[in-house]
Amino acid sequence: MRTKKLYKVTFLHLGKSYELYARHVASSAALWGFTEVGELVFEAAGEGLLVDPTEERLREEFKDTRVLHLPMQAVIRIEEVERRGSLAIRDAGDGQKVTPLPLPPRPRQ
Repeated sequence: MRTKKLYKVTFLHLGKSYELYARHVASSAALWGFTEVGELVFEAAGEGLLVDPTEERLREEFKDTRVLHLPMQAVIRIEEVERRGSLAIRDAGDGQKVTPLPLPPRPRQ
């Protein structure tokens, strides 16, 4: 039996670059100029020894989402991949990973 295709979708949202995995990607029939991204793929909660805070943040943000309709200008890249990698949220300006946990404010100097 052939497994369903897996896509890595990278898109911009509020100054951040998001990387998610999904089973369904298509141009939106309902909304012209949008890309449909559905069947988001996350690891089962509590499956590993380590908890990835980025994965937990994305799982919480998209927990009730059936289909994302992304404007085509926001989509950076869509790749068909063999296996799922780690999810990421990066700063759109410099590409550095964003720490999803609240950090204490830096002391002023």
